[in-house]
Amino acid sequence: MRRMKPMRLEDEDRRTRRRHRRADRQGGEQAVHLSATGGQLSLVQPDAQHAIHQAALTLLAETGLADAPAKAIDLVTAAGGWLSASGRLCFPPDLVEQTLTAARRKLTLHGRRDGVALHLGGNNAYVGTGGASPVFLDIDTHTYRHAMLTDLYDAARVVDALDHIHFFSRPVAITDFDDPLAMDINTAWACLSGTAKHVMVSASTPESVDAIAQIAYALAGSEAAFRAAPFLSLNINHVVPPMRFDPTAAQVLMRAAECGIPAMVNTFGQLGASSPVTIAGCIAQTTAETLAGLVLVALVAPDAAAIFGPRPMITDLRTGAMSGGGGEQAKLTAAAIGMARYYGLPNSTIAGATDSKIPDAQSGYEKCLTVTMALQAGADIITQAAGAQASLMGASLEAYVIDNEMLGSILSAHTAIDVSIETLNLEGVQAAITGDGHFLGAADTLTRMNSDFLYPKIGDRRSIEEWQEDGGLSIWDRANEHVRAILNAPQVTLIDPLLAANIEARFGLHPPAGGTRPDGAGPQG
Repeated sequence: MRRMKPMRLEDEDRRTRRRHRRADRQGGEQAVHLSATGGQLSLVQPDAQHAIHQAALTLLAETGLADAPAKAIDLVTAAGGWLSASGRLCFPPDLVEQTLTAARRKLTLHGRRDGVALHLGGNNAYVGTGGASPVFLDIDTHTYRHAMLTDLYDAARVVDALDHIHFFSRPVAITDFDDPLAMDINTAWACLSGTAKHVMVSASTPESVDAIAQIAYALAGSEAAFRAAPFLSLNINHVVPPMRFDPTAAQVLMRAAECGIPAMVNTFGQLGASSPVTIAGCIAQTTAETLAGLVLVALVAPDAAAIFGPRPMITDLRTGAMSGGGGEQAKLTAAAIGMARYYGLPNSTIAGATDSKIPDAQSGYEKCLTVTMALQAGADIITQAAGAQASLMGASLEAYVIDNEMLGSILSAHTAIDVSIETLNLEGVQAAITGDGHFLGAADTLTRMNSDFLYPKIGDRRSIEEWQEDGGLSIWDRANEHVRAILNAPQVTLIDPLLAANIEARFGLHPPAGGTRPDGAGPQG
């Protein structure tokens, strides 16, 4: 009977190197579509959630929301609501409850290729980009500068190539255009040109909604085709907390419902600033504000796709600035998503809003904490989970690559564990125990080496000596190389060139691939 000899350090190093060489040859054996399961964590018990719900109903009925646009007033008052003496739009509890009862429990946000659809309303968790960062971390100078259309397009191309970022929510506010309509439609076109994953953008006015809808219909082939499988949705912040409509954004929300564009019904309150300093009070107000948006959507188009989007953020009370990377933020987000789970609604939220300015250790631990908590709380969609820096004020291509790997690890940690006769494999266990005394050469081990494990491409598991011999590169350095490899690779054609040219001519769009990248490397694509 052969016994396994004790391993010396140099033996283990050689085996490690062989494993890395095999992984490199096989392209990094990534399990591309990880089915992560969320919703196992609840920081607020059902009776407390019921109390928050009742508080939200009270706020909607007794306080109401200020600055409602005329259309919203007409819809809500016709459904039993009223204007208070001070002109605030009040929502009767019965109307809110009816909206919740009739709301769609399951939604699918599509992409433009197989395997990238987002199925909301179960225990699936999807992570992606997001934000409206005004500045972009240059891949050459590693300094921030104003974000441009080419940066947005490059970001979409990079994200399209990354396995564990599931959707592309517009991450930067481009500065190429002074006209809001031109900015909105060129933003949407750059995103759609750069990725076939589901795209999320925003619209400044109802006119922008109409234009974006027409672009989407043209790309889909018809309005009916888009409505049947929407590959674009809108992030809409319909409220300016505390309890006040943004009149234009509320009109955008209602127009999106009419056009068949799915809407993230988002509410951003800052704890201690624009919402109460207690988590319970903040969640009650945020819930009320978000429910008001859902009611508007339901009154305009009862079958519209509306995603409950609470996004309360922590304020650093020493400065008044938003601070999205701490434990309090993770807890606040989890509690907000808990209300979506209480209602059984498809939902989205923000997590990953690190305060760090660069992809460093602070960025890693803050993003990992908040994204993990949001996933465990049951978030369907987590925006800003990749690429965002500096409290959402900056974005980085290298961060997308690093965060993609982080997200793969988080998702892998939340996949279901298969317990079966096959995985228990008692016959194989007994054979190893009474035979070689180890499992390294077992057929099952070799088979599952590539199917059950996620190996890093950017993270480094080599020995110290190998790492030093290879230049001692940091994860940021390795991510920079990966970004350049993606951008310099032959570009995949996502839209038929003739169709793209026709759409660009029809809507006066700038070809996102037609300029020169800020690094001066020549035409994109």
